[in-house]
Parts: sequence; structure tokens; C-alpha cells
Amino acid sequence: MAQRPTDPTEAFAELGRIKLGETDLSGVLTRVSELAQRTIPGADEVSVTLLGQRGAQTAAFTGEMALRLDELQYEYDHGPCLDAARGAAVVAVPDMTVEDRWPDWTARAVENGARSSLSIGLPIQESVTGALNIYGVKPGAFDDDAVTLAQTFAGYAAVALANAHLYDTTATLAAQMQSAMQSRAVIEQAKGIIMGERRCTADEAFDILAKVSQDSNR
Repeated sequence: MAQRPTDPTEAFAELGRIKLGETDLSGVLTRVSELAQRTIPGADEVSVTLLGQRGAQTAAFTGEMALRLDELQYEYDHGPCLDAARGAAVVAVPDMTVEDRWPDWTARAVENGARSSLSIGLPIQESVTGALNIYGVKPGAFDDDAVTLAQTFAGYAAVALANAHLYDTTATLAAQMQSAMQSRAVIEQAKGIIMGERRCTADEAFDILAKVSQDSNR
């Protein structure tokens, strides 16, 4: 495990220094999970859940235990990370062995080595929410100070993730627009060739292209 920052403000500053042009959304998510593991006391493993139109997925994780505990929640369709993501809430599980809100999941969590957890909702974008999931191998791993720090960290992380999501969406849209413009240029060139060869109008040339496109499925 990497050495913890001596001051949490170092982690907050690092989140603010992420250059979106040099990484993608996946890279930002990985940085967030790794920084949380280094910064929040009691954090043995960390993951980030994203909840969108396609359902829930673990977009980044620092260890196999975190990934497994997330996936079990998706399988059962309940658990602290899903409640946190759906309600933009803070959901703490101080002791898995006595937790009764999700008994099937907590039993499996104990089997996989977790004894406590802390999930904090991340409002990222209108159609995408998420949760920062922090797992501890000891019961009571997260005291009040750790919870407060985790909430502050999540606030900085949510801004970084929202910016990354917006940048990613904008870059994709720009690429689609560029492709459409290139396609339009090719179509105009083809129309010009047909008009010259067949002595027809622009509309007639386009109709010929449309028929060729339908016949060839291209």
C-alpha cells in the first residue's frame, strides 16, 4: 500500500491538479480510489460504483475484496453502496457481524474479509450517480473524524468526476461531429461526380446515392 499523505489537503490538491486532456474518465476514477485508500484512516480497500442507465458497475477498485463486495450488492440489488448511490447519502456499516439491513450481503462480506464499510454518494451528472465505497478489515474502522474526512474527500472527488464525465462526453460529441462532417464532405463529392456523369440535379444525385446505400447496406 502506498504511504498515506501526511495532510489530507495534499490529496484534495492532487484531485484538483488532474489534467483531463491527459487521462480519461477511467483514469480519474482510478486516481480517486487510490487517493481515498491513502488518505482516509481505516481504508483497507476502496472502490467507486457508477449507477447509470445500464445499471450499476464498479468503475475502479484498489483490491479484489472491494470488487467482490460491490458485485455481490449488484447481484442482490441491495447494499450500502447502492443505497448511497441512489440516495446521494452516507451509509455506514460499523460492524458487519451485527448489521441487519442486508443480512445476506453482510454475511458474504464477512466471508470475504470485511468487517466494516463506509459508502458516500457521488452526484456526478443528471443521468449518472455513484458512490465511493470504503472497506475496512476491522470492525469500527471508521470513527467520526474518518467519516467527516471521507465526506470532504467525496465532495472534491465528485467535482473531479463530474468534470471528467463532461470532458469525456464533450470529446465524444466532438469526434462524432467531426466524423459527420467528413461523411458529409464525401457525400457532396459523390453527388458532384454523379451529377457530372449523369447530367442530373443535386436532388436526383442524392436519391441515387440513397438507393445505393440501401442496396449495399453502407
